[in-house]
Amino acid sequence: MANTWRGIFTILLTPFDSDRALDTDSLRREVDFVIAAGAHGIVTPVNTSEFFVLSDDERRTLAETVIDQAGGRVPVVIGVAASNAATAEKLAAHAAEQGAAGVIAMPPFVVRQDARGVEDYYTRIARAANGLPVVLQNVGGEVGSAMTPSRVLELAERVAEIRYVKEETIPSPHAISELLRRGTSELDGVFGGSGGRYLVDELKRGACGLMSGCHLVDAQVRVYDALQAGDEETARLAFYRQLPAQTLWSLLGLGLAKEILRRRGIFATTECRRSVVPLDAHDMEELDRAMTLVQPDLVNAVAA
Repeated sequence: MANTWRGIFTILLTPFDSDRALDTDSLRREVDFVIAAGAHGIVTPVNTSEFFVLSDDERRTLAETVIDQAGGRVPVVIGVAASNAATAEKLAAHAAEQGAAGVIAMPPFVVRQDARGVEDYYTRIARAANGLPVVLQNVGGEVGSAMTPSRVLELAERVAEIRYVKEETIPSPHAISELLRRGTSELDGVFGGSGGRYLVDELKRGACGLMSGCHLVDAQVRVYDALQAGDEETARLAFYRQLPAQTLWSLLGLGLAKEILRRRGIFATTECRRSVVPLDAHDMEELDRAMTLVQPDLVNAVAA
């Protein structure tokens, strides 16, 4: 495996202003923040970015803004998933035109496709992306279409541009091991996801990195860098320090992650377009404690 992409390819959350319009000033600040925090790559817009509540024009604006602000400092992978191949290929073509390093897509959602339809979808994305690497996001749940390792590798063999997988089927560490054991020629790497909850396990099994929300990107970089340096004890301690905050994220969702970015001076608001759990006073107290615990692994101070 070439593994030309390695590390924490962090997922940008999408900032909105008080009217829930796209906030490009906060978006540019977010790009600079994740690069300063040590991110090895940027991914957007995907599920954590609320791509499903963005118009196609907003997705194009987001891609243009992020690629421009990154300025070649790190690779930018643009999310092009859609409910149909026609939309996905248009987004992929736009990403390539703007200078993206690659594209990422889960299979069509809303109306799920059969095996032939999924292959056609990825074939059209790959063709439109003009040779860029394609990341196949393998996820279940409400919007995903979980695939077995055998099916993932079959697709990668038939669509040569699929060079990476973001593996999020449960238990994802087992799926990563199976993909790496069998996919030595089809793939250049397998990323973990799932909010980074299994980061150490996945990296020790050979995952080339992580794609997860950016609110604690520097803490995740700390884990990755320590493991790469052979310092597993430091990596595990850094991982354990971020778990309370990650547990709160799993419980309370996107609004919690945006609150962290607001506290870190990146987002002006915590507005979301999708339905989120309102945070109450007790949630804020728990977040205070969680952020105090993870503070040693962050590049900037966290305001209350």
